[in-house]
Amino acid sequence: VQLQASGGGVVQAGGSLRLSCAASGRTFSIMAWFRQAPGKDREFVGISLSGGSTYYVDSVNSRFAISRDNAKNTVYLQMNSVKPEDTAVYYCAVRIAKLYSGNYHVPKEYDYWGQGTLVTVSS
Repeated sequence: VQLQASGGGVVQAGGSLRLSCAASGRTFSIMAWFRQAPGKDREFVGISLSGGSTYYVDSVNSRFAISRDNAKNTVYLQMNSVKPEDTAVYYCAVRIAKLYSGNYHVPKEYDYWGQGTLVTVSS
């Protein structure tokens, strides 16, 4: 399984950016985004479930949106109204088996990870 993340770059505060993550070979029922800022732990951003549900960490709720295109095995992270504190390397991750909702935010629960794409928000 390979996950290819793309779309990172430099964006001004208040702007928008869309990240993509393409999975090779199959569709996954659970696809998530995490991020890691310099010197900090990897942080859960949001998750997309096969039934169409999405959940987000409070700090990005109403600003970020996850969508997916199952025909392309791709999940997207639309980032709007970005802030300097959104600066991080963003990773996509997938899980094969079911996942207890209380563990959505736990990195070790995911089976495969993309290589990360850097998002820098300038003030």
